[in-house]
Amino acid sequence: MKLSSGREPRLYQQIAGKLVTLIESGEYTVGMRLPAERELAAMFKVSRPTIREAVIALELECIIEVRMGSGVYVIENSKDKIRFSDKDVGPFELTEARVLIEGEAAALAATMITDEELVSLAESLDEMACENNNDMDTHEAADKKFHMIIAQATNNSAITSVIEELWDERERSPLTKRMYEKVRNSGVKPCVDEHRKVYEALKAHDAQAARNLMRAHLLRVIDGILEATEIEAVEAARNQTLKSRERFSKARKLS
Repeated sequence: MKLSSGREPRLYQQIAGKLVTLIESGEYTVGMRLPAERELAAMFKVSRPTIREAVIALELECIIEVRMGSGVYVIENSKDKIRFSDKDVGPFELTEARVLIEGEAAALAATMITDEELVSLAESLDEMACENNNDMDTHEAADKKFHMIIAQATNNSAITSVIEELWDERERSPLTKRMYEKVRNSGVKPCVDEHRKVYEALKAHDAQAARNLMRAHLLRVIDGILEATEIEAVEAARNQTLKSRERFSKARKLS
């Protein structure tokens, strides 16, 4: 499978293409449940996050349907529906890039951030808390503002441009938008405490702490995406919670 640019597709796109081939061949027919994520990862010799991106990419193309509590089912077998974007990087690669670039940007910003920029950062923290408390559908506007203030505090237009482009890619990528939508729907929101720790390191002009805290924060973002899109694990936990509630409810009636 080649993309319109002639470029080789990204790994998750390759896996999605292989799944479509299996669907077209009749290995998996409309209405069938696909193997579990772990089995697919072993079958294609890739990581589970790659399988997750492939599954959600095919969900966006209406080839498969993710049914929480049941699994992933084939709903269409037409390969003509697939139109992967040449530039759709995917949330895991995108956030890994942010870990590297924004970690170093935070370290550099710590050496030269101004009092005015620190005031703006503090204001963005208040805005972030307000968005979280009011459950506002702002797509994390304050979160982006916080990170872009730090990028601008490096006084390096190339760094600022790269970080802004990573954020723009997050917002225009259908795959990444869908995965972050799943994260929000699971109840995960930008962690104000983590951002505040980065702010305190910048205020103290501690470059090493700023780097480490920014990297740790973004690595936890990756963890959040993994947890929110883990179909089998999330559903198993939910089912166990429901069983526990039923058991406790019966116990109360006996007491």
